[in-house]
Amino acid sequence: MTQPNILILMVDQLNGTLFPDGPADFLHLPNLKRLAAKSVRFANSYTGSPLCAPARAAFMSGALPSRTGVYDNAAEFRSSLPTYAHFLRRAGYQTCLSGKMHFVGPDQLHGFEERLTTDVYPADFGWTPDYRKPGERIDWWYHNMGSVTGAGVAEITNQLEYDDEVAYHANRKLYDYARGHDDRPWCLTVSFTHPHDPYVARKKYWDLYEDCEHLLPDVPAMDYEDHDAHSKRIFDANDWRSFDITEEDIRRSRRAYFANLSYLDDKIGELLHTLDATRQEAIILFVSDHGDMLGERGLWFKMSFLEGSARVPMMLCAPGLEPRRIETPVSTIDVTPTLCDLAGVSMEEIMPWTDGQSLLPTAKGEPREAPVRIEYAAEASDAPLVCLRQGRYKFTRCALDPEQLFDLVADPHELTNLATDPAHAEALTHFRNLADTTWDLDRFDADVRESQARRWVVYEALRKGGYYPWDFQPLQRASERYMRNHMDLNVLEENQRFPRGE
Repeated sequence: MTQPNILILMVDQLNGTLFPDGPADFLHLPNLKRLAAKSVRFANSYTGSPLCAPARAAFMSGALPSRTGVYDNAAEFRSSLPTYAHFLRRAGYQTCLSGKMHFVGPDQLHGFEERLTTDVYPADFGWTPDYRKPGERIDWWYHNMGSVTGAGVAEITNQLEYDDEVAYHANRKLYDYARGHDDRPWCLTVSFTHPHDPYVARKKYWDLYEDCEHLLPDVPAMDYEDHDAHSKRIFDANDWRSFDITEEDIRRSRRAYFANLSYLDDKIGELLHTLDATRQEAIILFVSDHGDMLGERGLWFKMSFLEGSARVPMMLCAPGLEPRRIETPVSTIDVTPTLCDLAGVSMEEIMPWTDGQSLLPTAKGEPREAPVRIEYAAEASDAPLVCLRQGRYKFTRCALDPEQLFDLVADPHELTNLATDPAHAEALTHFRNLADTTWDLDRFDADVRESQARRWVVYEALRKGGYYPWDFQPLQRASERYMRNHMDLNVLEENQRFPRGE
């Protein structure tokens, strides 16, 4: 079997409801729409956990936070956990990352042979929540609503600078692969930080949405007391009382968010053009880590099991897979077994300790019985939350809160909790039994508390005296770049050209 090249295009905080069957019609995303037409489109794909670091660890390892220990944005991703980069590299692949993966801890590679950029977020334990202090807001790093009230236009921001760099290095790497200096197959992961807030976009893309009819959410803001218990905790964590959110703030935030999708589409288009221009073939996966509520119900950002936060786009373009829309609920934890399946790589040695399954049978139309599982144990939670998505239903449980059961077919906006409705008692019993056999919430809670307490001690200790950060430092060997006197100029020019000269 010839091992295929693999290009993974990852974005950050992209609401999956905007990709019901590829990008929604109103979005100006010509490159992603062309990719969608060639792809299997998973209309009901979910994150492993609706927050950056735990979502990405789950995506890369095929395991949920309760297994990885990556509970929040400051939990260490252990070096002993295999990722798709490990599996593919072990099987002979070049593995490379350009962009964000929010690794926390001293290992900043996790199977990648090469990393082209630093990360956009810190690698230490400084963002650790603390269940010992329920309801505490840690002002210096918790989200607040300033991302909404500050929405608008700028030509450069911290995040635009980062994604410009991510795209530049990824494009350069695709050219490098084309030169053929290394005959191994390659897996390149390109991971952008947009459309993650702050909601600020370049005018070129902002102007595309001047007359957009989708600048207000379908479900307007609700009174605080009308929200479920966890949503109230999210509001409190986001310091909502300190901000007056106007309708114009909402419009500008959503407009900038859509504009940043168009910015990403341009960057992705450049990469796809280079792939075509250099006559390289590759499997292409497009995915997000988690979603964004985008003002629905008055909620923003993530941290919730509601559709806007937990549902993500996922599209897979690969030989032998007929383009189609798949309704069956699936998860980003299925990515690692899927990539291994496509590359002919066995995960058998560790399968008992993973949670995902290959998407290839589902992509070919075969039924899937296993429910999607989601976990959350980070800021805005005072105890772990768990979720099951199967068939038409979504079920959520937390030791602190009433259970929730939603019929997503009849109630796509999740406005009616059916957990106390006798007409749905059979479904509730089914999900209760499934949750009982899947999770021990007391043990989960104890593990999170132990992890948090240990990390607070380590973080505070390591900030005293000499400071040796874990942030990834990209290195360039300048003496091996372009032309140097230990090189033959004629050989160099020929080897660095694609296609080769006659």
